[in-house]
Amino acid sequence: MIRRPPRSTLFPYTTLFRSWKNIFSVFHLAASDQDEAIVELAFQTTGKIIGDETFLKGSIYEKFFPALIDSFQDAVKCLSEFACNASFPDTSMEAIRLIRTCAKYVADKPQMFKDHNMEDLHVPEEDRVWVKGWFPILFELSCIINRCKLDVRTRGLTVLFEIVKTYGCSYEPHWWKDLFQIVFRIFDYMKLPEQQLELESPEQIVEKAEWMTTTCNHALYAIVDVFTQYYDVLGNILLDELYVQLQWCVRQENEQLARSGTNCMENLVISNGAKFTEVVWDKTCLAIMDIFRSTIPQALLTWTPEMTDISQEDNKMDVGNVQNSTTNIDINIGNSNSKLSNVKHHSNIISNKNMSNSPESSRKILKSAVVTKVSSEPKMFTGLLIKCVVQLELIQTIDNIVFFPATSRKEDAENLAAVQADMLHRDLHINEDSQQREDQGMYPFLSHSQLFKLVDCLLESHRFAKAFNGNQEQRNVLWKAGFRGAAKPNLLTQETHSLACSLRILFRMYGDESQRNAWPQVQARLINVCHEALEYYLSLKYEQHRDAWTNLLLLLLTKLQKMSDQRFRAHASVYYPHFCDMMCIDMKPELRAVLRRIFVRIGPAFSITQSQQIIQHVQP
Repeated sequence: MIRRPPRSTLFPYTTLFRSWKNIFSVFHLAASDQDEAIVELAFQTTGKIIGDETFLKGSIYEKFFPALIDSFQDAVKCLSEFACNASFPDTSMEAIRLIRTCAKYVADKPQMFKDHNMEDLHVPEEDRVWVKGWFPILFELSCIINRCKLDVRTRGLTVLFEIVKTYGCSYEPHWWKDLFQIVFRIFDYMKLPEQQLELESPEQIVEKAEWMTTTCNHALYAIVDVFTQYYDVLGNILLDELYVQLQWCVRQENEQLARSGTNCMENLVISNGAKFTEVVWDKTCLAIMDIFRSTIPQALLTWTPEMTDISQEDNKMDVGNVQNSTTNIDINIGNSNSKLSNVKHHSNIISNKNMSNSPESSRKILKSAVVTKVSSEPKMFTGLLIKCVVQLELIQTIDNIVFFPATSRKEDAENLAAVQADMLHRDLHINEDSQQREDQGMYPFLSHSQLFKLVDCLLESHRFAKAFNGNQEQRNVLWKAGFRGAAKPNLLTQETHSLACSLRILFRMYGDESQRNAWPQVQARLINVCHEALEYYLSLKYEQHRDAWTNLLLLLLTKLQKMSDQRFRAHASVYYPHFCDMMCIDMKPELRAVLRRIFVRIGPAFSITQSQQIIQHVQP
């Protein structure tokens, strides 16, 4: 039977038209066989029927497709079964290639699917190409992704999204809903109850970690790419579901997937924010707020040794965190610049843009992580570390969304360079591209209420980090319990970056004519935040902690120096006692220089001294 179709090329195909479904049923059984000869012969025969996408004209499908269309779904299912036979990976890859060829048949001959089986009234004519053509292809590719090993499922995932990106322009809006139900099944593998149970086997630990770090990670970026490409169609019908999926990824105790969730949120908003309506921006801000508040590591402030069950069962590693077990907390918990501690960090097993890493090497790295895991570390600590990382990622995400990536870093560098030039009595020429960089961000599309929501999230994160950094006793408890690096754990980066981002947003609103109606609220918030910040800075006892605030204070004082006289007086009258106290502590020369400029301006602003212009005018 397997040999019959190619031998039948001498006979009219009309004699076989009603037998194709049975033929593909036989091939489907052969595809799952373990005998190499049977599988190879069955696949060769299937290939000759369907044909290669570059040589379609000689295939049976190309010549007689209208008569064979009734067996199209059976052919695709047969190819899926070949792809899922783990004993023959080369055949699996070729089967996926033939599925892509099937997609070309659907794209080139949509009218044939519409005209086929006209008596079937259950499927509208305009949906027949979806139900009988596109859906079987995409569904079977999702089955390959969920059933196969890494290399095969990665290829299946790549082909699935290649098909969607190439032919999605022909999809109807309601087809996209069905499509994303298929796509989101990729993540459902990790949501099944049996997958949430404690897994005892190292192989199972590796499998789940590998799945989340590779397949889920790859799928997430591909989904956002598709969403961006077809946002005009998808924005109104699937954005809510996408936000739910991104939030789920960020909340997983898997650092790579959590980072990818925040990065994808950033990419999605930066790429499509200009098209967002007021309602969509409200949804976006609420989604960011939900992620922020659900990932604040509150247990850092309350954890005690009594909360940890030190039994062997509770000390098993969380299966989702194999690659995250080595996040460094030497100086800053979650600091993305501190990725090495006692062992190499393994979260970059797969790049979101490059899936070429060897699957075997990935598994070896993950197995190595299982072996080197320190079993005495409480499971809770790993989850807390990941939440700290997510907080930093979210802070940077907001900064990048509002101001465009790298804008804030360049502004800090310019502020420092300007002060250093002033110390040397030199004129510094700053490039005239700062306004251009600002215009690239999403700030112009956000209302003052939406910006205030983002500021509230940042300040909540800042105050949590500040509370933790000031709790020396709790930090000692965590350090002694194993939550440690070369020094006691702290959240310095979270403390400073969150406040800096909130100040940048408020200062930008303060100088924006389009936000004039909100200026009283902005000024009140700025004064409260700056007063709180200066008061806290003066309470710091350690030089390292104060040094971490250098760029933040340069930002605050530089923005203050550039204010109009009226605004300067409103702010300086509140901060003046703090400025005086700052002169009594050890500060970096750059801070002293900019603080001196503030005092020089205070004199004429409050009529304490005469301005230089008046002095020159009264001189004989």
